[in-house]
Amino acid sequence: MKLVIVESPTKCDTIGRYLGSDYKVVASKGHICDLSTRGERGLGVDINNDFKASYVVSKKQVSVVKELKDLAKKADEVILATDPDREGEAIAWHLARELNLDLKKTKRLEFHEITRISIGEAMSKPRFIDMDLVSSQEARRIIDRIIGFDLSGLIKKRIGSKSAGRVQSATLKLIAEHDAKIDKFVPEEYFEISANTNINNKDFSLNVSKVPGGLPIKNQDGGLEIFNSLTDEIKVKSISTKIVKKESKEPFTTSTLQQEAFNKLKFPTSKTQKVAQSLYEGINVNGEHMGLITYMRTDSTRLSPTFVKRAHDFITEVYGKAYIGKTKAGKKSLNEQDAHEAIRPTKNHNTPESVKGYLRPDQYNLYKLIYNRALESLMKPKTEEQMSIIFESGQVLFELQLTRALDLGYEILEDAKDRTGLTNFPDVKEGDIFPLFDKNFEQKFTQPPAHYSEAKVVHLMEEKGIGRPSTYAATIETLLKRQYVLEDAGVLKITNQGILTDTTLTKYFPDIVNVKYTADMESLLDEIATGNIKEVEVLNNFYTVFRKEYLEASELMKHDQPEEVKDKVCPVCGSKMVYAVGYNGRYIRCTNKECRHAESDPNNEAANGVLTKKKCEKCGAPLLRKKGMYGTYYVCSNYPNTCDYRIAAKFLNKKQYSFKKKN
Repeated sequence: MKLVIVESPTKCDTIGRYLGSDYKVVASKGHICDLSTRGERGLGVDINNDFKASYVVSKKQVSVVKELKDLAKKADEVILATDPDREGEAIAWHLARELNLDLKKTKRLEFHEITRISIGEAMSKPRFIDMDLVSSQEARRIIDRIIGFDLSGLIKKRIGSKSAGRVQSATLKLIAEHDAKIDKFVPEEYFEISANTNINNKDFSLNVSKVPGGLPIKNQDGGLEIFNSLTDEIKVKSISTKIVKKESKEPFTTSTLQQEAFNKLKFPTSKTQKVAQSLYEGINVNGEHMGLITYMRTDSTRLSPTFVKRAHDFITEVYGKAYIGKTKAGKKSLNEQDAHEAIRPTKNHNTPESVKGYLRPDQYNLYKLIYNRALESLMKPKTEEQMSIIFESGQVLFELQLTRALDLGYEILEDAKDRTGLTNFPDVKEGDIFPLFDKNFEQKFTQPPAHYSEAKVVHLMEEKGIGRPSTYAATIETLLKRQYVLEDAGVLKITNQGILTDTTLTKYFPDIVNVKYTADMESLLDEIATGNIKEVEVLNNFYTVFRKEYLEASELMKHDQPEEVKDKVCPVCGSKMVYAVGYNGRYIRCTNKECRHAESDPNNEAANGVLTKKKCEKCGAPLLRKKGMYGTYYVCSNYPNTCDYRIAAKFLNKKQYSFKKKN
């Protein structure tokens, strides 16, 4: 019997069936080991001995490791088939260590999709554990441990923030800087003219393209004069048309999938990854468990030649050879590794509709996005004709832009309701006159930038080179869990505790929150992975700078005075009130030690909750969404004064479950 060890239990049956009865496939269930908490400052790392790491089997994995050891003793051969990334390489190495396997002889399988062909190819071309990849993962883990233990402990003690991290804190800075711009935004007044017309019995909204003095209109009197010049008719001044070819988009990377799933399906990034994981690990389709997509942690838009050929054959078979387009080269993003293909379906004939009956709605919707995007990327462009009609009335030129499809191209894959453009243009020629109605002159104000969505943060992380595909969703989840940001309908807003955390880290640890520093560190980790630089060199350079800043900050932060609450004195003794830090972030306390009066901070959003559009079942008032020790819950905005309604988020739509106020 040959023993094959994978990461996830859901893969075992499928891979075992592909390999046959001579093989037994079992799962490590993720990482089996982590850094210990022994040694200096509990880091599990010997700083003075080239950062030698001390590992222990995780408590929850003790029984798993024992079972694997027993099976390994009985096996003729042990083959490691963990996921094809740095984390998977590290897991393979830890398995080899714990099972006493010879690194020079133990086979390591690498596959990017769970199909019979892919598993067969991996078995025919095994490799050995790549110690450069292992070193890269270890360096990342050691850096994160040092920052996590030292820096997190310091800011928790000084300002009550629960954690800091190399990727986490740099991402928080992006959000903090953007939200600061929103807070400082000063609206500017302008005036807008709008009107409609009717062409061939169809109403169209017109855009103002030109007025005396230019756009935008900033003077009310001048704007009214222009508006009053409008008549009840408009005349066609000019018509222009052009043919445009619209190329399909590249296949999905982890980042672009998370962005598209958020924009189209309203999936949080964490949900996208979980659903994609289930599609990768396999679904039971007509009695056969099969992986539907390739590995979902990737930063490459590359497609394998094998898939491209199969896809071309499928497109030709279903739509005709004329629908085949050019294969896209793709653009390199910062710190792109290109270790894996883009995310794509494993089989072209597994169309979304053919497997719909075997998938949950969220699985089907995400699979459809992935399937269509991959095939569309290999299909010919959509051909459109664009028409621009310029109208004039009084002192105003209006424009109407219309688009119609001449050739659907790749868009033939989309549902009819998702297609864009008209079938035919209206019958219009120069000099034609049409009615002008619904004329309006409105005062408007410029709007501040929108708060970042989860999708936008993921895009920025990729663009700036912060983190890796496997960390995007986890980083946002951490910021939410620490209550540095709050989420409402996918929009992220920084909290006061988040601002305090970012301000403090920027003041005392400028490198840690510096986006370029974080991106450069990712590049160095990549250099370790390719064998171009030694792990110990990167760790030494990091630690020299970090330890110096840490020791200086530890001393300087002792002298920071608590911030005084302006225009407020203690209602009990009349002394000054200052901000203090507790379990739920900032609160307000009296400076008189004999008084000890304290109040909640009305600006502490994390503690006070986010006002939602959901209504209280008892009194109809809006509900507040809060996070507590046991997760997210909702509470009536009148609680506890006139209403005692509270309910856990997971039970919100199950009315039989709610928390009652104790008498």
